[in-house]
Amino acid sequence: MKIKNLMIAILTLIMLASCSKEAATNAPIKIGVPGAQSGDLASYGIPTVRAVEIYTEMWNAKGGVLGRKIEFFAEDESCKPELATNVAAKLVGMKVDGIIGHICSGTTKAAMSIYRDANIVAITPSATSNDLTDGEYPNFFRAIAKDSFQAVTAANLVKDLGLKKIAVLHDKGDYGKSFATAVKELVEAEGVTEVVLFDGITVGAVDYSAIINKVSGSNADAVVYGGYHPEASKLVTQMKKSNNDIPFISDDGVKDNTFIQVAREYAEGVYATGPEDTSSNKMAQEAIKLHEEKYGEKPGAFFLNACAAIESLLKAIEIAGTTDYEAVRKALQTNRFDTTLGNIGFSETGDPIGVEFKPFQVKDGVYVEVK
Repeated sequence: MKIKNLMIAILTLIMLASCSKEAATNAPIKIGVPGAQSGDLASYGIPTVRAVEIYTEMWNAKGGVLGRKIEFFAEDESCKPELATNVAAKLVGMKVDGIIGHICSGTTKAAMSIYRDANIVAITPSATSNDLTDGEYPNFFRAIAKDSFQAVTAANLVKDLGLKKIAVLHDKGDYGKSFATAVKELVEAEGVTEVVLFDGITVGAVDYSAIINKVSGSNADAVVYGGYHPEASKLVTQMKKSNNDIPFISDDGVKDNTFIQVAREYAEGVYATGPEDTSSNKMAQEAIKLHEEKYGEKPGAFFLNACAAIESLLKAIEIAGTTDYEAVRKALQTNRFDTTLGNIGFSETGDPIGVEFKPFQVKDGVYVEVK
């Protein structure tokens, strides 16, 4: 009798283990989408949430990944590092299988070690700070080129415009200062253009007359600015109102329709680097159409980068045949993926292969590529 009861207990445990394994195998694949979804920089984060939502619906309609449905969880951190760490801890606690985000470089840096320690792959559509791919975060990938690449684009623009003296300003943040410093070093190495001013501004200030006076006093032919659109719109507006109408060159943090909407007529003529326009790509056209049908408007900044990020992650899971961290990471590093950005891959450090920056200028209220 005791042997019979023992056998029943063993069979019960085996059945429970089998059921548990089957439940885990059929469990949804969870994707965390952390970023700025409120506040001044929401125009950067909301397009990523929408991209992941569109691709979740698209893939689920075809049966999901590995026979498992996809779920996504959008978490707002307003591009603030102190909130990003809380959001990262929350997503780790939810046992997500991957991350599409964060959006800003500072918040990405604040959160990445938390995902690293939890063995979770993260692909950002927009964080460009150089040191994110210096080797500290083996779990980190990005669907956008890093600051040193867009700095080359900006430095080439300085050269092409024939500028002799430039003032380089930045917002003192991880992203803005990284871009500004890279431009400064490239221009100085070229030896043709002189950097007559290198200074940081106060984020959130209302009046930038003090720094504008410094720019005027430096006799700079142009301003190169590293930072985001809220400060850039104030700088450009106040400079032009004070009759200091010199070329203004910035980064992809300013190549956003929100900048044009806020700066209005003062945005005209502003230059900004940004991801290469891939809207003629068939997959990009399909994604844009789905966005317009679902949300009734054109997609915002980094939408196509976010589409490429989620597409690459889901295809990597499919190739790996599992959500296991090492297997997915290896799949990302050793394969190419057809995406809204074209056919792309990722280096061992997580930087994208096949993704470029281009220069743009506001003409008639719209950013157009500078040829």
